Amino acid sequence: MTYQQHYTNASRHYLAVDCVIFGYENYELKLLLHKRPIEPQIGGWSLMGGFCGSDESLETAANRVLHQSTGLKDIYLEQVQAFSDPDRDPAARVVSVAFFALIRIDKHDPALVDEMGARWWPMDEVPGLVFDHPRIVEKAKERLQMKASLELVGKELLPDQFTLTQLRRLYEAIYQRELDPGNFRKKVLGLNVLERLNTKNTEESKKGAFNYHFRPDADEMNGQERIIKI
Repeated sequence: MTYQQHYTNASRHYLAVDCVIFGYENYELKLLLHKRPIEPQIGGWSLMGGFCGSDESLETAANRVLHQSTGLKDIYLEQVQAFSDPDRDPAARVVSVAFFALIRIDKHDPALVDEMGARWWPMDEVPGLVFDHPRIVEKAKERLQMKASLELVGKELLPDQFTLTQLRRLYEAIYQRELDPGNFRKKVLGLNVLERLNTKNTEESKKGAFNYHFRPDADEMNGQERIIKI
């Protein structure tokens, strides 16, 4: 069999991307979903996604989907894995590569989200999803938790200045459990990626809590992959 015959006889596959878009608001980790506009399962809650164009890399396609969904560019994006069960999409043989993204909800375009019929859902209130999207979300959440255990996350989800309490609340939202404040403070300050500022946040207490921000070389320090056992 020639190479040409081999490719001619191969079954047709479609390549798609699905984006698990995590946002953070009011101490809750949230997921951006929209109503699926086409059959099968039209009207069901779905991840943002689409087919990969013939002239696109997977990353380019995922960034396009994110920009169309939120109006944002230069979003943190990380590949999760491929999902290739033959019957995952009843309409065709579709292999999807999932990515998770981290965005600040206050920076996205709410009018664009509304136009797409999309909605932010707290992680503990996510509705039933189409196809294998529940499995994709679970795998993306596991990958986010792994990332949070290897480096200090928050730069993509918190304001530029934040307190250690606000950072801990973010970690509690990611891991969906409470953390010991003293132990958390000791561990994150020991990473040397945060810098204390001379300003205070007085919303949390009358005395106020010092604000912190990520050091300019935080990305380099985070790259050392020290386990954050929380």
